[in-house]
Amino acid sequence: MSGYSLLDGIRVLEVAQLAPSSLGGHLADLGAEVIKVESGALGDPVRVGGARAVGSPDGPAFMHLRWNRGKKSVALDLRSDGGRRAFLDIAASCDAVIEGMRGGYLDWLGIGYEQLREVNPALVLCTVSGMGADGPYRTLGTGGPVFDAYAGLREVNTPDDPPRTGIAGSTTPPIAMYALGAYGAMGVLAAIHRAGVTGTGCHVEVAGIDVAAAWMPDMTDAELNKTRSVPRPTWLPDGRLPDWPRLEAYRTLDGEAILFGSHVDKFWHNFLRAVGREDLLEVDLTSTDDGAPARADRVWRALTEIFAQRTRAEWVELFLEHEIAGGPVNSVEDMITDPHFRARANTYRVEYAGVGEMEFVASPVRVTGEDFAPHLPPDVGADTAEVLRTVAGYDDARITATTDSRGVPAGAGSHSD
Repeated sequence: MSGYSLLDGIRVLEVAQLAPSSLGGHLADLGAEVIKVESGALGDPVRVGGARAVGSPDGPAFMHLRWNRGKKSVALDLRSDGGRRAFLDIAASCDAVIEGMRGGYLDWLGIGYEQLREVNPALVLCTVSGMGADGPYRTLGTGGPVFDAYAGLREVNTPDDPPRTGIAGSTTPPIAMYALGAYGAMGVLAAIHRAGVTGTGCHVEVAGIDVAAAWMPDMTDAELNKTRSVPRPTWLPDGRLPDWPRLEAYRTLDGEAILFGSHVDKFWHNFLRAVGREDLLEVDLTSTDDGAPARADRVWRALTEIFAQRTRAEWVELFLEHEIAGGPVNSVEDMITDPHFRARANTYRVEYAGVGEMEFVASPVRVTGEDFAPHLPPDVGADTAEVLRTVAGYDDARITATTDSRGVPAGAGSHSD
């Protein structure tokens, strides 16, 4: 059901909604068997999140199709005795459990780390939350943009008039929300590795705000150690290098843009020879004296004129031909038609019932000799009977006692947490 075979034999039990579901998604992409526990008729709310729905107005969201692909779905009412018992019975044969709900959710249900260790001492529990398990904000409700805003990663506008674009004060996509699952997967795999050596599991935690805070250590660590560091004399007071025009974006003839990345001397020299402007080599872009800003401005103006003489595609060809660093500035629409994107098999196709063949972005991890082709996410509770029978060892009578005839957890209401 999963993408690659790297994690064949690893079994993960997931109780997660929205962005924390991406942790199990990364593991499923790599080949782990990820059993997702869902409750209520709708299951994980990410199934219907986002501005676009697939196939019909109430169809699934693209985040769901990404984060829950290749998983199995088991419908359990964790507020019932039978549901909690089934959860622990499944966990007994798992390598890890992902808790991606409110902080302390499993403890509140009485099936937290202590109970999990009793059924499987080698089990790894990974708790994923927004604000973490301790600190004064631990109970604060959060979301993806909040993580970045908390850590100073998100440039937020507060206009006088109603905004017409963006969300949460910005048009910038969240960073930590999408990085959260990758950090969590790294922690889970490291803990599983140690458990395999020692026979003892552990409880690891990943919080969205911590991911955001650690995302740019050159900023956060520098601020933490402001009195223990000094300005580097080879940089300008404004925080840029004196040769900043060599690492800048420029408008091209067709109204697009190119990112010039020739900070290294070799690339800079190759570029100037290719465009016949070796006279710019005489401009000192190394010194940081009072004249440095004026010299950089002069080079920037010259480069602005130069780059306006060719199209974006022509500049890419010239960069390739003359060994010059840089690349195209693309929109998402541009990227998916870019020849390099297409050449690297960045997408896979899968048949979607009632919709037809669909194309999705593949995992950024590549495995030589293997194709990435995970199944679509399951319907809520689609694998309940199969998992209870093959993983928990239940017979038909016990499966029936745990679920109703539709595979829905017995006694379940409409709650989704």
